[in-house]
Amino acid sequence: MSVGANRLVRMMRTIDIRGAGELTRAEIEELLPRAQLGVDAVLGHVGPLLEDIATRGAAALADQAIRFDKVAPPEVRVPPRVAREALARLDGEVRAALEVSIERVRRVHAAQAPPDHTVELAPGALVSQRWIPVRRVGLYVPGGLVAYPSSVVMNVVPAQVAGVRELAVASPPRPECGGWPRPQVLAACALLGVEEVYAAGGVSAIGLFAYGVPGVAEKVDVVTGPGNVYVAAAKRLVMGRVGIDAEAGPTEIAVVADAAADPELVAADLVSQAEHDPLAAAVLITDSPELAERVASAVARRAKATRHAERVGRALRGRQSAIVLVDSLAAAIAVANVYAAEHLELQVADAAAAAEAIHSAGAIFVGPTSPVSLGDYLAGSNHVLPTGGAARFASGLGVMAFLRSVQQIEYSAAALGDVAPLIAALAGSEDLPAHGEAALARAAGGAGRRVSP
Repeated sequence: MSVGANRLVRMMRTIDIRGAGELTRAEIEELLPRAQLGVDAVLGHVGPLLEDIATRGAAALADQAIRFDKVAPPEVRVPPRVAREALARLDGEVRAALEVSIERVRRVHAAQAPPDHTVELAPGALVSQRWIPVRRVGLYVPGGLVAYPSSVVMNVVPAQVAGVRELAVASPPRPECGGWPRPQVLAACALLGVEEVYAAGGVSAIGLFAYGVPGVAEKVDVVTGPGNVYVAAAKRLVMGRVGIDAEAGPTEIAVVADAAADPELVAADLVSQAEHDPLAAAVLITDSPELAERVASAVARRAKATRHAERVGRALRGRQSAIVLVDSLAAAIAVANVYAAEHLELQVADAAAAAEAIHSAGAIFVGPTSPVSLGDYLAGSNHVLPTGGAARFASGLGVMAFLRSVQQIEYSAAALGDVAPLIAALAGSEDLPAHGEAALARAAGGAGRRVSP
């Protein structure tokens, strides 16, 4: 095996695992590119910031805004008129695009809502499952390097479809915006009818939602939304106090491509995700050295020419980005499943068949005409997705993040009487006789009749 992890190919390094034979999952994981600055590395910095908000409330929010956002907002809660004014000034084409996005995301997420159901186990023995929305949610929308009105859509629409009554959005205050969040974000909130909006960024926003701040905002039940590694760490630390969707940190894309893939399309997609953040990850997995070389050249050319060339270059040169050379498409699929990308593109001859073999990814983009940028905005899918390998066990944001499953049990006296002796028998075996007595006390009239499970 030759692992060329330190050899630069144009802008992106190459990790060559051809000829390695059948690697174990742990061996593949050890070779894969990951960001050096991960969630674990920043927990020690994030914890005290959250504790400060829990202890000092509004004063801590103000101090952190000046420290991290370089501005204190005029008010932490943005007056609705400010958002309405932002909507009135919004470019017409951008508004039209947001309206299409909202309509498509709403249709897709409406199909996710599960129905209530009732099972009648015997006459008078009913168990129902109800899906009940949480009462109040905190939705985080990043706004440091760029504006994300699309993330307003991705957070708000599923919560509305789920039937959540109270929706609060937070996004960082910006010095160039007079201390308010970016106007595109505020406009999207107004377009969706969300009036509870806070000028709070990063860890501060997560703390505001998770603890509540007297005189500013009430604590929420669930926190969702993407962000940087500090936001992901904050969500991990408050999990349990509130629910969270997943750790959606710095973005990542993996492209599985074969010799027939268009290197320009692959390069364009790698550069597009690197545009988000210097910590963004861009990974190509291929069994074609020729394609790898052509993609590497195209990436270098495109990265140099793009508007955010410095940011893109840092992301592509970072240890989290690489070209991974493998022996076969099957090996590429195996590597992709271990990597568990937030966004996984399949640009191979039979992309639909390859998709069936993927079990770990936040979202799968099938074929060359389904780029990640489609999912970012107008596919109808959700772009708030698990990162850092969390797609092995976590799902993208959807209606289910805002719903709780509640079981409802209703037995008649006769139905309880039929099973009371069995309850007493099981309770006795666990040395909990009062459990059995509680059932028998209610069911004397029906006790004694044996039933089948």
